[in-house]
Amino acid sequence: MGDIRRNRSNLESFIAHTTPVVPAYPLKKLQASTLDLNSSCIQSFHDKEYIILRDLWDTFTESSAYGVGVPIILDNCKSVVQYYVPYLSAIQLYTYKSLAASSILQEESETESLSDDSESEKLSRPWDAVSEDSDQNDSWSPRELLGKLYLQYIEYASPYRRIPLIDKVHELSLNYPGLTSFKSMDISPASWISIAWYPIYQIPTCTNAKDLSTCFLTYHTISASFQDSTAPEGMAKDSFGATEDIVRNQKRVSKCLSISPFGLATYKMQGSLWRNPQASDDDTISSLYIAAYSWLKQLGVDHHDFDFFATH
Repeated sequence: MGDIRRNRSNLESFIAHTTPVVPAYPLKKLQASTLDLNSSCIQSFHDKEYIILRDLWDTFTESSAYGVGVPIILDNCKSVVQYYVPYLSAIQLYTYKSLAASSILQEESETESLSDDSESEKLSRPWDAVSEDSDQNDSWSPRELLGKLYLQYIEYASPYRRIPLIDKVHELSLNYPGLTSFKSMDISPASWISIAWYPIYQIPTCTNAKDLSTCFLTYHTISASFQDSTAPEGMAKDSFGATEDIVRNQKRVSKCLSISPFGLATYKMQGSLWRNPQASDDDTISSLYIAAYSWLKQLGVDHHDFDFFATH
């Protein structure tokens, strides 16, 4: 490839090429009576769009097998395409639905599952504290927004022992069919996923380029609530962290919805490859990292990959 002036952000290129773009459907075509939501939720979601989780996972089918190509400009102004493979790092699905299968099960690699009662108590503790200080007449209290924990999975295996994202989703869906059948309005704003992106190769091959070994964690929210131009009442920015950024970043693409990351963490990021002085990369990395940290803290989640990235 020829020389290219490095006048763009490689970080922006990574985010743009790894962000899933999912078909969006108009919610107004659904009858409100078919939604198992309280009246406040139905009012909030009126005339909005929704996605089906199955479509979200389908966007990772090809990248799970071959990786996704990210165009990168090197420090010597040469260009390469770096391929990253995605793995499911963590997921929490909170649902408003009254499902018999909505009991909590902690899925963890190489560890025993936690009991329903202990995990429920652990996750609810920070929100109980918030609820005590909240307005009792607030129709969007933190407890209602949290919903019922339908599924939690946190990956602990080393990258070399993980199975492709699409295979992990299929494995989990055998016990949790809602993982593929839920629509985005079936789940609460507390629902989120984290994708670990690991580099596998680049074209053309570069053996001496710095930072091509950098790994990324991206955080995405998948609830229909964040498709609105403002966060729901009771969902303030200081309660969940970066909700305004989530709204701003979830841009509609034709009849699809771009599920841009609201949080980010990095590993093995050295040098200047991902920090273009002509862009706001440093501010972007910092703000997205703080957003991910705040989100995990508010939900009381110990995310193994995040802790590893943060301490290395």
